[in-house]
Amino acid sequence: LAVQTPGFAGADIANVCNEAALIAARNGKTEVDMKDFNDAIDRIIGGLEKKNKIIQPEEKKVIAYHEAGHAVEGQEAAEDDLEHAHPLVKVTIVPRGPAALGFAQYLPKEKYLTLTQELEDDMCMTLGGRASEELFFGKISTGALSDLQQVTRTAYAMVSIYGMNDKIGNISFYDPQSEGSFQKPYSEETGKIIDQEVKLLS
Repeated sequence: LAVQTPGFAGADIANVCNEAALIAARNGKTEVDMKDFNDAIDRIIGGLEKKNKIIQPEEKKVIAYHEAGHAVEGQEAAEDDLEHAHPLVKVTIVPRGPAALGFAQYLPKEKYLTLTQELEDDMCMTLGGRASEELFFGKISTGALSDLQQVTRTAYAMVSIYGMNDKIGNISFYDPQSEGSFQKPYSEETGKIIDQEVKLLS
């Protein structure tokens, strides 16, 4: 249970246990089993299952192929093609929370430092859903929004914060004291280079 919930504090895991007990009780069980724990983790990480959300069959197909793209990339991670990526635990096309029509759950290692290769492999994993849509349908949907946001954040961080780009060099433009400021700590020319390097990365 602890392995499936990286980053959770003891109180968070206790919350998962309580949720699992409630799920078991709702299903008329006298004991809590692993399925109840897995359902509880899904509910806490992904949000409430939206049983009243009506999804058209063609949309379900796109969602299924999108999530399958993450699963294929997850398998590549398991087979060492993306050896630095976080292993994939599960994918689901059950709609949860306010917006998620499906989601992929990864199992990040609990560590404090991340290598360039790990960030790059994670970006490949994240874009697996978008690649699958393009490959199988020849078009793309808005379903990859959260994936694209994550990749964009990572790419900009690599180039402008972590000094992981040859053109920008060992420089970090992150200054917590200037957050909320309208002035960027670099020139317009440097901003263009950052944008170009981010596009190359993603």
